[in-house]
Amino acid sequence: MFAVHLLSFYFSKLQEDQIKKVDRFLYAMRLSEDQLKDISARFRLEMEKGLSSESNAAAAVKMLPTHVYSTPDGSEKGEFLALDLGGSKFKVLQVKVSEDGKGKVEMESETFPIPEEIVNGRGTELFEHVAESLKSFLQKHHINHTRKPLGFTFSFPCAQSKIDEGVLLSWSKNFKVRGVQGTNVVQSLRKAIRKVGDLDVDVLAMVNDTVGAMMTCGYDDQNCEVGVIVGTGTNACYMEEMRHIDLVEGDEGRMCINTELGAFGDDGVLDDFITSFDREIDAASINPGKQLFEKMVSGMYMGELVRLILLRMAKKGLLFRGQISDALRTKGTFHTNHMCLIEQYKSGLENTKEILEDLGLNPSDDDCIAVQHVCTIVSFRSANLVAAALAAILTRIRENKKLKTLRTTVGVDGTVYRTHPQYPKRLHKVVRHLVPDCHVRFVLSESGSAKGAAMVTAVAQRLASQRKEIDDTLAAFALTSTQLQEVKQKMHVELERGLKKETHPTASVKMLPTYVYRTPDGTERGKYLALDLGGTNFRVLVVKIRTGMRNSVRMYNKIYAIPLEIMQGTGEELFDHIVQCISDFLDYMGMKNTRLPLGFTFSFPCNQTGIDKGDLVCWTKGFKATDCEGYDVVDMLREAIKRRNEFDLDIVAIVNDTVGTMMTCAYEDPKCQIGLIAGTGSNVCYMEEMKNIEIVEGDEGQMCVNTEWGGFGENDNIEDIRTRYDREVDSGSLNAGKQRFEKMTSGMYLGEIVRQILIDLTKRGFLFRGRITERLKTKGIFETKFLSQIESDRLALLQVRCILQSLGLDSTCDDSIIVKEVCGAVSRRAAQLCGAGMAAIVDKIRENRGLDRLDITVGVDGTLYKLHPHFSTILKETVRELAPNCKVDFILSEDGSGKGAALITAVARQHHVQKQEQN
Repeated sequence: MFAVHLLSFYFSKLQEDQIKKVDRFLYAMRLSEDQLKDISARFRLEMEKGLSSESNAAAAVKMLPTHVYSTPDGSEKGEFLALDLGGSKFKVLQVKVSEDGKGKVEMESETFPIPEEIVNGRGTELFEHVAESLKSFLQKHHINHTRKPLGFTFSFPCAQSKIDEGVLLSWSKNFKVRGVQGTNVVQSLRKAIRKVGDLDVDVLAMVNDTVGAMMTCGYDDQNCEVGVIVGTGTNACYMEEMRHIDLVEGDEGRMCINTELGAFGDDGVLDDFITSFDREIDAASINPGKQLFEKMVSGMYMGELVRLILLRMAKKGLLFRGQISDALRTKGTFHTNHMCLIEQYKSGLENTKEILEDLGLNPSDDDCIAVQHVCTIVSFRSANLVAAALAAILTRIRENKKLKTLRTTVGVDGTVYRTHPQYPKRLHKVVRHLVPDCHVRFVLSESGSAKGAAMVTAVAQRLASQRKEIDDTLAAFALTSTQLQEVKQKMHVELERGLKKETHPTASVKMLPTYVYRTPDGTERGKYLALDLGGTNFRVLVVKIRTGMRNSVRMYNKIYAIPLEIMQGTGEELFDHIVQCISDFLDYMGMKNTRLPLGFTFSFPCNQTGIDKGDLVCWTKGFKATDCEGYDVVDMLREAIKRRNEFDLDIVAIVNDTVGTMMTCAYEDPKCQIGLIAGTGSNVCYMEEMKNIEIVEGDEGQMCVNTEWGGFGENDNIEDIRTRYDREVDSGSLNAGKQRFEKMTSGMYLGEIVRQILIDLTKRGFLFRGRITERLKTKGIFETKFLSQIESDRLALLQVRCILQSLGLDSTCDDSIIVKEVCGAVSRRAAQLCGAGMAAIVDKIRENRGLDRLDITVGVDGTLYKLHPHFSTILKETVRELAPNCKVDFILSEDGSGKGAALITAVARQHHVQKQEQN
């Protein structure tokens, strides 16, 4: 028993001594945690160099765009062919993906050798050999009856400008085929397919094997966004944010980047980690100075690296008693698969002895222990280095997503990873140690990268099909110049119909006289009370205008809410609530006993027979108070003041908010003779010649006309540009069939149009994985303010996703892009329609005045115009295009329509005094 313990102790001591001896000899290959973190940080800098257009040319890590924009989502279906070319053999596959998208994939494949003379021959011979083999496969499997899409895995560095194009940058893995470098390999393959003939295939996509591995795993695990190959060669790819890829146009979405990490260190950044053995490997390779990282980690070189170490140790008398065999001196005799056998857990030492004897050596037990440890150090260094690079990629993805903790999946392939008994476990452990804030699942690519090529093809086909359907959906919102001209002409017709006595009752654009005869001239003065009612908030103001001075207005105001039950209750309740708010304000200002002239901004369609008389035509913007339509709202306000019996007011003028906006801006700019509201509602007013307003007596001078253009289209004259989504929104509104133009152009409805489109696209499986949430079903959940936020040029897709998630919509990056496109289509059309209507008005004013060219200013208010990042620009562009003889300036109303109401009141008082003096 004692002898057994003694033998065990002796063997352990022997093993320990041998391990220490090897450790001392290979100390430069044993990397500490700090060194690995340093290497990882260096790789991150190299990634950034490769992504930047300024530094890419000189970058060692090329970060090649693949034009693969999406990983599989499980909805892919169909039959695809795949070619996998990347070594001494290549594979042809037929991949059938089930229609139900439940991960059912059937494959048939065949492997074909590539003779040595072709590997060292000409490009035409290589691609014709591939095409001939493809033809043989199709004939053998009787699948050459219908045209098949084909994905091409080509495992060499290529520059891609699109998914079906790839220019070979350099050969690797002992390939020396002439006449291919610098050419488009997809074009060469297509040419060979045509020459061979009788091949009905369509090469849709070319991918790197690393991308193929990611896509293969991505079909089974939709969290997979990284691919790694550790085999004959070594590489990694990952999904990068488009905004960081300078080499490709566009900032939206993500694209898979083929890092080509094998070239890491080619620019000298790893010189302090490269050993003399690595330099010897490099010098003897067919591409000295290139792919230095790959030569430190990949299966093509690790066996040779071990041989060189063993040879040098033997020469120094540290192994085999200093004896060296011819086989040990011969390049390529020690293979990486020998390392796999040597590092087997139980049979490793036995395998070591057998392999060394096959090399003509006579190893002792301590030699076998030492050789096993050499293999461990070399393979462990490989796993460490790959882990350091992978840690950099994972950290970048986490920071791109602005996450504290990243959960993701890495798809892995390659003979070293597959066959080495310790490699996967070591790699996983080191990655998790280097990036504890990344929870990583590693998945082995069971079917190889060729299935991935088919998946890339399937995804490309799916995206192309979806893209067409989405484009077709949004095409209905894209208005041509001809359509906009027609809108302008139809608006012009309705403006004329609204002004004429005979057609006014049936006109969709009501052209309501406001009895405002002029804009401010700067002589206005005094103190006025103003009310502003046009939405869920009600404002009461005191406005002080100093004598004869522009820009000399002071305002004091208070805002009060109008509860929904009041908005949709009785008229008496509504006006009692308004008077209660006025009473509170007068108390607040200490003005209960002061009788001021009052201007009432009432932003709903009214028939006016005087400046202080206005019969409500119809409610808009969600108001439904009963017993108001058809009645004079000024009288209703007076009655409510009498009921309150606390104060008296001199109601001088009732005005529309659009008119108030025009008057506010005209106080600053005398050329302002048009008012535009582009906010919750949409409307325009302008100064019309009295002789054209048949429904008002008098032919002299001008009067402001409140167009109420929101009603445009109620006579079905714009049905050709209304979409089914517009009709859905209209039918679900409080005033179905009314205000059709407003429902296509105003903030109250744009968000709801977007919601209807999103529901439709989700039902069709293009958004949110086909799942319609209860929140998305909720009317009004998608507010128009979200359009303004989502369409901001400064907003990254990550922030768009946050907005969607706040609405209960679990969106992908692709979903965010589509939602942004939908918002853009809806808001662009709204701005163009407003522009077409405005073009009709400015041209009408120009014609009224008999001018060749009109120079005029539009005063604008409204949240859509103020807050949307593109609305105002598109509106102005449309006006310029449709009214080229008019120079139209737009100025924003900073003080709102309340100030306008006071100015109208002041103008009205002056007008009244002048009239009395004339009489």
